[in-house]
Amino acid sequence: MNYKKTYYSINLPFEDRTLILEGPISAQALQDFDFHSGLVAFRPPAQQKKALVGIADLPEGRINIVRDGNMIVGYVTFVYPDPMERWSEGNMKDLLELGAIEIAKEYRGVQIGKNLLRLSMMDDAMEDYIIITTEYYWHWDLKSSGLDVWEYRKIMEKMMSAGGLEWYATDDPEICSHPANCLMVRIGKRIKTESIQQFDQLRFQNRFMY
Repeated sequence: MNYKKTYYSINLPFEDRTLILEGPISAQALQDFDFHSGLVAFRPPAQQKKALVGIADLPEGRINIVRDGNMIVGYVTFVYPDPMERWSEGNMKDLLELGAIEIAKEYRGVQIGKNLLRLSMMDDAMEDYIIITTEYYWHWDLKSSGLDVWEYRKIMEKMMSAGGLEWYATDDPEICSHPANCLMVRIGKRIKTESIQQFDQLRFQNRFMY
């Protein structure tokens, strides 16, 4: 697999200044930036920054960020699926998982997430991948948003659609454990039929149920 990564950046007006959306970012560049204290959805900020540096070091790993000056205020990750998940079965080199997207609370509401996903898909190399994201309601910031699971689900779907991801059915037990959970997918333009068939076999492993 040729892990080609082409850097892109866009400027986004925010209040009285300009945010920079850019990536894929190298591990060294990540080390040099500060990390917003509000990025706590998955783990404490220092640990999350360390995790992002680790992903950036991987051949397939992609980290795209939003920064306010020298401070990272949002990010999205792309990496091979976790070995503990069904999506890693078959060892598909052309399947990447959008593992996390997070925007600091005070920067939400101005479509930063959508723009970050649009930036992520600017790289032509993304047409060589099936991109998936598994959305689980227990990862959503329901408390501070004041939204219920269905309202938040609608927001997530709209944001992911900005990156070309669409809802796909699956019989994955974890996704099926709650009706608000979902699988969203973007199939690159150069994906071969055999890969789509292999991915379909990953989506449905209990066909006798249907």
